Amino acid sequence: MKYEVKNGWTEAGEELKKAVYDFSVGYMDFLNKGKTERECVDTAVTLAEAAGFKPLADFDALKAGDRVYAVNKHKGFAAMVIGKRPLTEGISIVGSHIDSPRLDLKQNPLYEADEMAFLKTHYYGGIKKYQWTAIPLAIHGVIVKQNGETVKIAMGDEGDDITFVITDLLPHLGNSQMSKPAHSFIEGENLNVLVGSMPLGYTEDDKKFKANVLKLLEDKYGIDEEDFTSAELEIVPAFKAKDLGFDRSMIGAYGHDDRVCSYPNLRALLDAETPEYTALCLLTDKEEVGSMGNTGAKSRFLQLVILEMLARAGEGADALSLDRCLDRSLCLSADVSAAFDPNFASVYEKNNSGRMNCGIAVSKYTGSRGKGGSNDAPAELMAKVRKIFNEAGVLWHTAELGKVDEGGGGTIAQYVADLGVDTIDCGVPMLSMHSPFEVAGKMDVYQSYKAFGAFFARR
Repeated sequence: MKYEVKNGWTEAGEELKKAVYDFSVGYMDFLNKGKTERECVDTAVTLAEAAGFKPLADFDALKAGDRVYAVNKHKGFAAMVIGKRPLTEGISIVGSHIDSPRLDLKQNPLYEADEMAFLKTHYYGGIKKYQWTAIPLAIHGVIVKQNGETVKIAMGDEGDDITFVITDLLPHLGNSQMSKPAHSFIEGENLNVLVGSMPLGYTEDDKKFKANVLKLLEDKYGIDEEDFTSAELEIVPAFKAKDLGFDRSMIGAYGHDDRVCSYPNLRALLDAETPEYTALCLLTDKEEVGSMGNTGAKSRFLQLVILEMLARAGEGADALSLDRCLDRSLCLSADVSAAFDPNFASVYEKNNSGRMNCGIAVSKYTGSRGKGGSNDAPAELMAKVRKIFNEAGVLWHTAELGKVDEGGGGTIAQYVADLGVDTIDCGVPMLSMHSPFEVAGKMDVYQSYKAFGAFFARR
């Protein structure tokens, strides 16, 4: 069989085109509703319950066809369709992450300087800092008050009557700035968000501009300055997901990495019929900073969910049953790859690069130089996956993340594989990855949905 990389639009009929465009509508809505990991989990729960899923804790016993979900501390999510075979024969896992590069507010963020009020930030994940200046920004997240009340914050988005910005230096005064390397001409400590320039006139406070912002926040949300210390507030781009190109064949948006795999993963699971092997959609947090913590892929959430299912399925909630299940399971680590960009062709190796609109990109290994930090899936698993995709008519190709010595990256694959699960990376190829406005091809988003659905239905 000849290996070919094909552009999915070349021979697409009207039925496929309609399916691709229709699927993108739901995905773009998911992006607009989920600019933080907490918002993604809330949206996932809403979609799951609308599809007939119920909390795992509500079940005393599980049987084939049951549709259940579990939430991990507001930032992680798992949904399962119980299969016909015992769990100890293995399950089908598709794992993706719902956190994205961004700016987080510091615990004591609000200050004023020279009659302007600002919020201090600490960037999260790998960003090019200069890309976050002079664009409209929004604030999303939660503030948990001392009495336990949770206040949800979402302000500054496109369509709102306000927005926020990190200012940049005008080119007329930028000679010294522009002579610095790109990674340092905007310093992390200077990513301060402009939020006000009006004083609170009737106060004797010497910080009248800061005081006015605090007064406005108190009036709108009932919060005070100390409440910032128990908040998780994220600075994200204010714009919504957009059709991109005259032909509307692409989607430009914040947060494609990795919600562009998370939504097809979730949607494929919600649409799944009773499978042979139990199907599990896993959405994790903290991938962009190493997958640590009790909401990342290194946590025990996946094992706990499987143990809970084993107990309710009457298969024994013990270490041996868990290990048997994991050892016999298969996992697709669903994360984005770099699409070949002709504007920066020198850092790619054409024969092994992801290609936009050529379907889901399968990466036997990721890592940096010498495969450092890579899972490197076994050839047997690669053979199984390509058989599943080919038989289901899924458009796919293989990919690496650039030339060998140019850099690289990692995913959650190595952490799932550490549990004994045969795991391989695959996902949507993207342009402008980790920027505030990433680009994905609609054909690839839809083909990923098809791929995950075929994997869940494997026999």
